[in-house]
Amino acid sequence: MYKKIFKRLLDIVVSIVFLIVMIPIFLIVFISIKLDDGGPIFFKQPRTGKDGKTFGMYKFRSMTVETEKDGHKLLHKERVTRVGKILRKTSIDELPQVINVLKGEMSIIGPRPWVESYYQNFNDEQKHRCDVLPGITGLAQASGRNSLNVFEKIDYDIEYSKNVTFLMDLKIVLKSIIIVLKREHAEIIQEDWENEVEQLKTQNV
Repeated sequence: MYKKIFKRLLDIVVSIVFLIVMIPIFLIVFISIKLDDGGPIFFKQPRTGKDGKTFGMYKFRSMTVETEKDGHKLLHKERVTRVGKILRKTSIDELPQVINVLKGEMSIIGPRPWVESYYQNFNDEQKHRCDVLPGITGLAQASGRNSLNVFEKIDYDIEYSKNVTFLMDLKIVLKSIIIVLKREHAEIIQEDWENEVEQLKTQNV
């Protein structure tokens, strides 16, 4: 009953309240991003959601619009803006995902929605992490965040997808708040994604 009905209702209520409370923070971020480089405020990236379906996940833009400078391709770390560094360090860049929650594409709690190349290399068991809506935070994030290797993250995600309860969601929220406040293992960059995807590919060889 919780998984099918109350979890969705709770997502909607929490997201609406959160958006209202966070209006001042959002305004500060809007202005900061515009003053920094004048580019778009939001960044929308294709991610894999429930049942392997693709959706556009919202984030505050933390990288430059330009991918090249003086004729050479910029590395991931070279593209992160001054404001972007702060947004990532504090995880504020993730806040717009409440929009995805309201749209029914995500939940407050669930496995993190990864880029599509991950899903393309999952085996049948690993695809079970997509049996539920992806979340802003999840069991893997509450259990070590990016200090875990990709297979450990997937194991935690599968465990969650098979055992969704209100008590588990509450524990994940509390643990996630502590981790964010401590700013532990906050960022995973493009090079990390690529390394994790390569690790997934090796299991299929």
